[in-house]
Amino acid sequence: MANWKQALGAIVVLGIAGCGYWAYDRLNTSRSSVADDTTALVDVKSTDAAAIKRGEYVMRTGDCMACHTVPSEDPFAGGYEFKTPFGTLLSSNITPDRDTGIGKMTERDFFNAVRHGQGSKGFLYPAMTYTAYAKLTDQDMHDLWAYMSTITPAKNALDENAGMRFPYNIRLAMAGWNMLFFDNEVFAGDSGQSEAWNRGKYIVEGAGHCAACHSPRNDLGAEIASRFMQGGNLGDWYAPDITGNPHSGIGHLSNESIVEYLKTGSNDVAIASGPMAEAVENSTQYLTDPDLEAIATYLKSTNGAKAEVPAPIAASQPEVKAAALRYEVNCSACHGLQGEGIKSMIPAFAGNNAIMADDATNLIRAMLVGARAVATHDKPTGAGMPSFEWKMDDRQIAETLTYIRNTWGNAAAPVRPEDVAKMRQTLAARPNLATN
Repeated sequence: MANWKQALGAIVVLGIAGCGYWAYDRLNTSRSSVADDTTALVDVKSTDAAAIKRGEYVMRTGDCMACHTVPSEDPFAGGYEFKTPFGTLLSSNITPDRDTGIGKMTERDFFNAVRHGQGSKGFLYPAMTYTAYAKLTDQDMHDLWAYMSTITPAKNALDENAGMRFPYNIRLAMAGWNMLFFDNEVFAGDSGQSEAWNRGKYIVEGAGHCAACHSPRNDLGAEIASRFMQGGNLGDWYAPDITGNPHSGIGHLSNESIVEYLKTGSNDVAIASGPMAEAVENSTQYLTDPDLEAIATYLKSTNGAKAEVPAPIAASQPEVKAAALRYEVNCSACHGLQGEGIKSMIPAFAGNNAIMADDATNLIRAMLVGARAVATHDKPTGAGMPSFEWKMDDRQIAETLTYIRNTWGNAAAPVRPEDVAKMRQTLAARPNLATN
């Protein structure tokens, strides 16, 4: 009996020690010791022009402005809404305002928040992608701090997690989430790969946080590592597969085409809209061509799922014939009789892998409420698509999209009328006139 108790005690002690080490590993912020811990941001006024310029580039790479700025409001003053399965989060005010922003933070506090998810109000939620920013180098962090000192303070008091349901509104719970899912590690390159590949990996997995949108998440909101960048649902948007998979991803595109898309918001096939338009507008259009080339190089090297290509739905089916006529009448003027689109203006359907995604959310959304393309410095004319909510019922929209997804070399599962109906309700889109 004594031996049994001793063995059980030893197991308990080892378990506690293991949990303690695990917690220390995931919650440890010792890397932040390289940062100053004496001067608050509100009292910092960097005069290092080179560092400020580099810091602005880090900010652009990390797309900070898109998530921390509400249109028509002060830049970086927060309040941008994140709709999550657990409730609504608001982005923080990250201006140097002393009372409502991050003005009281020291550089070390800033490092802790950005790279470790530990802010002045407690643990951050992973909607703030510290899970990727953990890979940022010390130099990039120092430069970003210098840039943040130049931002104009703005008063905007926010209760960021007030819209989260219980118990998800308890910040301390994020400590447990971090223990389960947070990889608290610096960037690790691959000496067997080129400098460009490693730079691309650093941007994609670090500041660029591409997987935050383009990877699916589990029931607790963590990225599913085994399906890295194979497409993720964003509520009423869908971020498509951006792996090197030639059927569902971007493996069929040239590096030049990927660079053009990231730089201008469009290429010979696709046009950015929705959250990706925000990313292009606020982030990728500002990146250098070598960095964009590096991103393309790395993305095309990633392995996607080995999904079987389905057979296209037969064009002889009555509903497909009806959809073909409906497409010609309503869609072909812009998207072309052969689905060719208009370069840099209207997305093509032929050769556009995103059209064949398992999740047709973006297509359904565009049909119901329309869409608008991004406007960038190089391509300032962002075309718009009208809504067809008033003109087609759920079955007609589903059939039209099924036709698009199975014509001109495309092959994908049919769109279901019930999915259109659900999205119509989610978006509060009107019923078509025939049913009014």
